[in-house]
Amino acid sequence: MTELFYNRKISEIFDSLSSSDEGLSEEEAQKRLREAGFNKLPEVRRASPILLFLKQFKSALIYVLLGAALLSFVLRHLIDVYVILAVVFLNALIGFFEEYRAEAAIQKLKKSLVFYSKVWRNRELVKIPAIELVPGDIILVEEGDRVPADARLIEAKNLETEEAVLTGESLPVEKNTKILEGDVPLGDRSNMIWMSTAAIRGYGKAIVVATGLKTAIGEIAESIVHIKPKASHFEEKTKELALGMAMIAVAGAVTTFLIGFFIRGFYIIDIFIFSVASLISGIPEGLPAVMAVVLAIGAIRMAKKRAIIRRLPAVETLGVVTVIATDKTGTLTQNSMMVERIILPRGRRLSVSGVGWEPNGFFYENGEILDPSKDDALFELLHIAAVCNKGRVIKNKDRFEVIGDPTEAALAILAEKAGLKKDTILESENVIDELPFDPNKKYRAVLTKHEKKFVYVVGAFEQILEKSYFVLKGGEKKKIGHEEKIDLLYSSEDLASSGMRVLAVALNEVPFQTEELTHDLVDNLTLVGVLGIADPPRPEVKDAIQKAKGAGIKVIMKTGDHKNTAVAIAREIGLIDPEEKSEKVALSENELLDMLKFGEKDFEEAVRTTLIFARLTPQMKLKIVETLQKFGEVVAMTGDGVNDAPALKKADVGIAMGMIGTDVARETSAVVLADDNFASIINAVLEGRIVFRNIKQTAFYLITTNVAEDITIVSTLLFGFPLILTPLHLLWLNLVTDGLSGPALAFEPTHNHELTHAPRPQKERILTKEVLPFLLIIAVLMTAGTLFLFNNFLPEGITKARTVAFTAMALFQLWNIFNMRSLKMSVFKLGFFTNKFVLGAFFISLGIQFSVIYIPFLQKALNFTPLNLSEILFILVITSLVLWVGEVYKLIRRKII
Repeated sequence: MTELFYNRKISEIFDSLSSSDEGLSEEEAQKRLREAGFNKLPEVRRASPILLFLKQFKSALIYVLLGAALLSFVLRHLIDVYVILAVVFLNALIGFFEEYRAEAAIQKLKKSLVFYSKVWRNRELVKIPAIELVPGDIILVEEGDRVPADARLIEAKNLETEEAVLTGESLPVEKNTKILEGDVPLGDRSNMIWMSTAAIRGYGKAIVVATGLKTAIGEIAESIVHIKPKASHFEEKTKELALGMAMIAVAGAVTTFLIGFFIRGFYIIDIFIFSVASLISGIPEGLPAVMAVVLAIGAIRMAKKRAIIRRLPAVETLGVVTVIATDKTGTLTQNSMMVERIILPRGRRLSVSGVGWEPNGFFYENGEILDPSKDDALFELLHIAAVCNKGRVIKNKDRFEVIGDPTEAALAILAEKAGLKKDTILESENVIDELPFDPNKKYRAVLTKHEKKFVYVVGAFEQILEKSYFVLKGGEKKKIGHEEKIDLLYSSEDLASSGMRVLAVALNEVPFQTEELTHDLVDNLTLVGVLGIADPPRPEVKDAIQKAKGAGIKVIMKTGDHKNTAVAIAREIGLIDPEEKSEKVALSENELLDMLKFGEKDFEEAVRTTLIFARLTPQMKLKIVETLQKFGEVVAMTGDGVNDAPALKKADVGIAMGMIGTDVARETSAVVLADDNFASIINAVLEGRIVFRNIKQTAFYLITTNVAEDITIVSTLLFGFPLILTPLHLLWLNLVTDGLSGPALAFEPTHNHELTHAPRPQKERILTKEVLPFLLIIAVLMTAGTLFLFNNFLPEGITKARTVAFTAMALFQLWNIFNMRSLKMSVFKLGFFTNKFVLGAFFISLGIQFSVIYIPFLQKALNFTPLNLSEILFILVITSLVLWVGEVYKLIRRKII
């Protein structure tokens, strides 16, 4: 469909799509949405429940189990066949539910991320979900936006897009509105922008010509969505864990076979089947699904706390973060940018009233209300502020929202407080050309034409003052004196020291024949005034900073603001000591560059010890991240602009702003903050630590039960006892103890001390040496208790003794789940009801266990005999020792450590 538009006139396209440069009406857009469908690409098709269930049988371990069933069938052990098949089926069922739940959680997270598009509806610019775009819509695409649909450009200024996802071209592509002739390849259609590409510079206005599957990328979407991502570091770590557990299971099974055959003299078929059963019960075939559930649960918890996970393994990585490099504006502050102070020539100081984004307020001088229309100096400043910005304020029901950069929106609001609207001004004064905000040069500029031609400039105070040689007084351009320049400098630094962002407003009259705006024209400026923009800290940030410090995490502030502004905010939120001097805790980019002139050593030391970095360019942000990583730090970095993307990608965890962040920043990051709030990062770190703890404890639980079973089996063989359990008993035991209890530990909530210690080492294994003493104590206790009960009931017959031993092993392992909730804290302090999933798993597993003793057909299948109440109570008392011994071990450990 798109090939029909690059060689047509705009007027023809409007006619063919029944649209205009004012956009569609909401009614017409809804009608087209019903006809064209949602503007989205197909996602990877989720496997049907049936296929997901059948997938559980695709395992070498299951094949071994089925081989054992076949062998039993050949030997005419039909009951064994039926029970093995039942165990295989139930194991597959549990795996299915775990994987299905994890997949459902991941899908839910994906729906939490909504990409918006700026579009004209009912002649007004609004933000709507990009999936609601329809052909004929008029969209605005600016630097940092993901292009939401295929569209033909109507207007373009310095627009460049990155189209590698579609064409493979890594270099930015310049865009324009010129009509193309002939058969032009897709990659050369310079007047078109394409869905899923990114605008990395400038802006453009375009008419949507194709959405969803009818876009260029939609034609190849099927092949894209089926590309399998590379296994993550976390996935490799869990595979390593599974391999280690499998090796333990193999060692146990081999030892069992060797002792049973060579020492005890069992028939080779009998001991082989028993050893295979031991192997199967010991191998953690459900571990990957359990790990996926743990991650998914952590991600869901994070989403509830406004941190949306785009890449699931990032959940675990957050738990090892040692440095958080955070932006100031909108993350540490409220992002309710409002101009509160104005400095005009002749030493005039004005204040501005108002609330947040509301375009209502008054101008005061010496306590008196000032009428901007009767003050030439103020009116000129407000005029420039209205024209030289891309910010827009819209009213959504009862609240005001901004479109575009919040700082530029603050300029638009300032002008509107004086009754100056950009659209009205542009009816008589044309914007011929403009330079979008450049993060390196730190200003934006527009070239306008009325009776004369002017360049209007708004930017960082130091940069503009350096380029200003004149000042506007009484409507006339006067050469700025040295003393006045010093006075302006000190006044501006006072604003910055009080925590305000300081911008300067200037202009430059240029020859009337000038048609193109270049950076060379942003010079020889006439300073019009200075603006102080307030953005108060978020109230919850101070507490979050203290939590980060308590968790051993270094917090670095990186900002494009003046150093004094950054230091003032840092003092207010508790990042630095209130008495700390700026030069000791903060460095500007220029100071960092001066260090680099003499080598890397001083620079690296500064990066490692400094908490505040001001006036940073994107390149310096990237270098800071790389330097921190060089010294072993695990860095989480926040960002919102397209220029932050390299550093976000380089960081161990890139965190994008969900509200003010660009699409490019969000797609580069592993985490998106739905509320742009620093406190949400700390909440995410907390959940990351909880996730890793739960993974460790789930794995420890599984390995403890398996080791205990192996030691018990080997011990009975060495001590000359009859086989304590049959192959079917081992398989059923594995199902009862591991099937529900392992996943239940994934739901363990915070223990309220996860943020009171330093981050764990990044390379730390899931299972460490510190758990070995507890593992051996619990495994030996389980073995001793089971053998004691087995020997005690052996005189009443092998069937009774096996029934008791089977019940004892199951109950030992079920009691042990309460130990595994924490390796340090008492379960009585945690509270039995704080993890209802563990409690539920305990009682359900208990019910399943007793069903094989008291339900006749199960009892017969496993060759058990009923136990009376006193026998059950006796077993419960003995097996509960694992809980009490675990409590004593934790108490001693807490005393020692």
